[in-house]
Amino acid sequence: MSLVLSVNGALIKSLAAVGAVLFLLAGGRAGLDAFIETTPPLDMGIPTSTLMLDRDGRLLRAFTVADGRWRLPVDLDAVDPAYIAMLLAYEDRRFASHPGVDALALMRAGWQLLSQGGIRSGGSTLTMQLARLLEMRSTRDAGGKLSQIRTALWLERRLDKDAILQTYLTLAPYGGNLEGVRSASLAWLGKEPRRLSPAEAALLVALPQSPETRRPDRYPEAARRARDRVLEHVRLAGVIDADEAAAARAEPVPTTRLNASMLAAHLTDRLRRARPERAVHRLTLDAGLQERLEQLANARAAALGPRVSMGILVADHGRGEILASVGSAGLFETARQGHVDMTRAVRSPGSALKPLIYGLAFEDGRAHPESLIEDRPSAFGGYVPANFDLGFQGTVTVRRALQLSLNIPAVKLLDAVGPARLVARMRRAGARPELPDLSPPGLAVGLGGVGVSLTDLVGIYASIARGGRPVSLRDTLDDDGADFESLGVVGIGADAGAPVLEARAAWYVASILAGAPAPTNSAPGVLAFKTGTSYGYRDAWAIGFDGRHVAGVWVGRPDGTPVPGLAGIDAAAPVLVEVFSRLGPTTPLPPAPPGILTTTSAELPPPLRRVQDPRAASGGQSLGGAQAPQIAYPPEGARVELGLGRGRAADLVLRVRDGVPPFTWFVDGAPVLREPYARTARWTPDGPGYVAISVVDARGGAARVSVFLE
Repeated sequence: MSLVLSVNGALIKSLAAVGAVLFLLAGGRAGLDAFIETTPPLDMGIPTSTLMLDRDGRLLRAFTVADGRWRLPVDLDAVDPAYIAMLLAYEDRRFASHPGVDALALMRAGWQLLSQGGIRSGGSTLTMQLARLLEMRSTRDAGGKLSQIRTALWLERRLDKDAILQTYLTLAPYGGNLEGVRSASLAWLGKEPRRLSPAEAALLVALPQSPETRRPDRYPEAARRARDRVLEHVRLAGVIDADEAAAARAEPVPTTRLNASMLAAHLTDRLRRARPERAVHRLTLDAGLQERLEQLANARAAALGPRVSMGILVADHGRGEILASVGSAGLFETARQGHVDMTRAVRSPGSALKPLIYGLAFEDGRAHPESLIEDRPSAFGGYVPANFDLGFQGTVTVRRALQLSLNIPAVKLLDAVGPARLVARMRRAGARPELPDLSPPGLAVGLGGVGVSLTDLVGIYASIARGGRPVSLRDTLDDDGADFESLGVVGIGADAGAPVLEARAAWYVASILAGAPAPTNSAPGVLAFKTGTSYGYRDAWAIGFDGRHVAGVWVGRPDGTPVPGLAGIDAAAPVLVEVFSRLGPTTPLPPAPPGILTTTSAELPPPLRRVQDPRAASGGQSLGGAQAPQIAYPPEGARVELGLGRGRAADLVLRVRDGVPPFTWFVDGAPVLREPYARTARWTPDGPGYVAISVVDARGGAARVSVFLE
C-alpha cells in the first residue's frame, strides 16, 4: 500500500509540475521561451569507454570510464531496429512528435489514477528520462520533476531526435556498473545489440525501469516478469504478433553476467597508456584469431607447469601487420606472472639467430648450402662452444648443420662474418639487441649471448620470409602522423632502405629451414622454422613462416627461473604448428630468385666445396698470395640464370672476400666498376654467353672466374 501511495504521490507532483508549464504556456510563448532558455546548460560531453577494435571493427576490449562504469558508445545504426521499435512503443510512443514532454501521456496517467485508483502507464518521455540521467537529480518532489521537464524541453531545442535517442541509449542504467544498451547487451547476452531476438530486445527494454531489482544475475524471476510485461505491451501495440510473443516468453532469461571482452590485454593497455586521449583505437589484430591463440596459450602452458607462461606473436609479413599478440598465458594468473608481456620481454634467443648467421655467410660467398663444414671440438681464443647434446657430427653440409642446429659450425661462420655485423643486421631488421654490460658483440652472440624480444625475432624472420627485405611491423591502423615507435607502441620500425639479407641468401636460408626435422605434430616441409633453447633451459623458442605469415612462440618462466627439460623443439615448436593450423591453409614459399646455384657438394666450384677456417691461412687459388681477394660470387664455371633476352633481365651480383679495398671489377678485360669500400657490386650484362670476371684490390691482388650468363 505504501508503494502505491508513493507512486501516486510522485504522479501528483508530476501533474503539478506539468500544470506549472501549462500555466506558463497560457501566459504566452515568450514566457515559455524564457522558462526554457534560462535552463542551466548541461555538459553534453559524456565520457564513454575507450574502445579497442580489431581490423574489422570487432570489439577486442573496452576500458571503464573514470568512475568505473562500463559505458560503451552507441551508434543507432548498430542497434537492432526491432529493439528501437519496442522501446518507443513501451516507453514513448509519441517520441517523434512531442517537444520533450508528452502532456497527453501525463493526463492519461492522471485519469487512470483518478478513475481506476492506479497507474497502468507512466508519463515520462525518453527525453525526460534522459534529462534525469544527465542532471542526476531526484524527481520525487515537484521541484525535481519541474526541473526534469524544463531540461527535457531545453534538450529538444538543441538536439535532434536521433541524438536524444542515441544519448539515452548510451546512459540508460542496466544494473551494477553497466550503462548503455551496448554494454548491457554484451554483459547479459554476450553479443552486440545489432541483432536481437524479441525476448532479448524486451529484456533490454525492461531493465532500465528498475535496473537493480531486475538484475538477471540476482533476480532472474523479476527480470522474466518485467520482460514478459514488455512483450505483452508491444504485442498489443502491433510491434510483434502473438506467435512471436509466445515464443519469446518461452525463452529463458540469462542468469549470469558475462565477463567483459579483454583480448590482447597487454597490447591494448600499452596503446591506451600511449594515447590516452584517443576514444577509439583501430588495431591490425584479428579478434577471432586472437581469441583462439589466447586459448591455445592457456591450455599449452597449463600442461607444462603451474608457473610456465607463453607468448605468441603472429604477423602478415607482406603487409607488416600484426594479427595476434598473446602476451602471457592468462593475465590474472599470478603464479605465471601473467601481467608480464612476453612478446616484449628481453630474453636470450638461444639458437634462434643462427639463420641470420648462415644468411650472412651465403651473402659473402663464404658458404653454400651444400658446402662441407666441420663439426668437431674447436676453440676460438678462450671461447670453447659445445653442441646441445655434447656430441659432434664430424663433416656435414652447411644445410645439415643449420637443420640440426649445430653450434660449432655456426660459431665458425660467425667468426668469419663477424659478430658486429650480425648485430648490425639485427638492428637493420628493426630489432633492439641488448648486449651484456654494453660490451662489444662477441662470438657468444650467435648462441644466445644477447638479449632480444619475441617481437625482435619475429621481425628478423619476417625479413627473411620477404626475401631479405625488412618490414616495419605495426599493430595499429590509426595513422595520424604520430610517432608510435617513440611511444613504445609499435614493436618494430625497420629501415626499409637497407636489406637485412641479399635475396639469394634469404632464399637459401628459407629453403634450409623448410627442410628441418618437423615437430611430432607436423608433416615435414610445411613451414620454414627454427627453434632455440637458452642456456639453463630458461627460454624455449620457435619462429617460423610460410609465404604469407610469420609467427613466433616463447615458452618459459617470466622470472627467468630454469625449467628442467624445457627445449624449443619439444615445448615451443608443436605450439607453432598449432598456431599455423589456426591461420588456415599454409601459403607456399616464394620461388627461387635469379642466380640460385643448385648442385651437390661434389659439383660445387672448388672455393665453395668446403667452408674455410677463417683463423687458418687461406688456401684460395687467387693470384697474389694467401690474403689476396677471392671472388665469392659468382663461382668459377657457374651457369647463372638472369633472364637475359626474355625481357626480365636482372643484374649480376658480384662479391669479393678477403683483399683490401678499394676493389676494381673487370669484365673481359675492361673495367666496369670500382667500389671504394663495399665488397658487393652489381653489373648489368649486355647479353647471354661466357664472360671472364676479375677483381683487383688496393695492393694489386687479383682473382678471376669464367661463368656463363643466361
